[in-house]
Amino acid sequence: MARIVFMGTPEFAVPCLEALIRAGHEVVGVFTQPDRPAGRGRALTPSPVKATALAHGIPVFQPESLRRGSAADDLAALRPEVIVVAAYGLLLPQKVLDTPPRGCINVHPSLLPRHRGASPIAGTILAGDTETGVTIMLMDAGMDTGPILAQDRVPVELDDTTDTLTARLALVGAELLVRTLDRWLAGEITPQPQDPAQATLTHIITKEDGRIAWNRSAVEIARQVRAFQPWPGAFTHWQGRVLKVLEAVPLPGRDTGGEPGRVVALVGKEEPPVGVQTPDGVLGLVRVQVEGRKAVPTAEFLRGARDLIGARLE
Repeated sequence: MARIVFMGTPEFAVPCLEALIRAGHEVVGVFTQPDRPAGRGRALTPSPVKATALAHGIPVFQPESLRRGSAADDLAALRPEVIVVAAYGLLLPQKVLDTPPRGCINVHPSLLPRHRGASPIAGTILAGDTETGVTIMLMDAGMDTGPILAQDRVPVELDDTTDTLTARLALVGAELLVRTLDRWLAGEITPQPQDPAQATLTHIITKEDGRIAWNRSAVEIARQVRAFQPWPGAFTHWQGRVLKVLEAVPLPGRDTGGEPGRVVALVGKEEPPVGVQTPDGVLGLVRVQVEGRKAVPTAEFLRGARDLIGARLE
């Protein structure tokens, strides 16, 4: 069993930490992002990884940076044999990468070199990929460029959102991590370099990424709705208010004669009651939420907002 420092922050990383503990590894410290304001009261809230570490009595470190202050020295004092990273959110400087004798291992939720960077799961859905997975890699100074130790593949379902796909990949990643770590420590794995010619890069998602442009295709907008669920959400504007599209279905090839962004009634038995015209089809609206109100199925929303039909969304 290895002496491990774990680095992670969101819910995605929790199954990995718990799997290491169950496997009997000695997790001597956990590094996670500082507490952040959350909720309506904006109270400082610990990360899911911090909460898990404290529940197991593991020391927690929350530096703002690994490049400044005593963070790197605190890490070295823990004498880890290996560092395991899962969605930590901070870059590891070379001094940290060089600290553990068996290196730094990263759990990345995509099939590298595809979808490197900050938002690989949303990037997978936006790209329309039918398959994704988890990569265990040996970290180097680049952005997800290190050699690969192992991969597991996972199908992307047609109704997957970032939320649902994240949950599945977290469990797959935890199991693959433990299995791979044991083989890596036993000297049974030869790291395989990535092919940079196959690499794609994702960016940090901002709230503005959720804004719907109705001049895009229905299929592309439907992917946007799924990719940005739960955050930042896909949104448009109706009567000067934010209207979130929480669930939608693309109906490519449909042409109602309306201009892009025009809300139209749909009559098919298997279709939502309304949709929005796009250049190459209609985006059927299944569930929506106008600012200040709760999220509801579109049929229910229409009972109090019949003037939505015929409106042009901004």
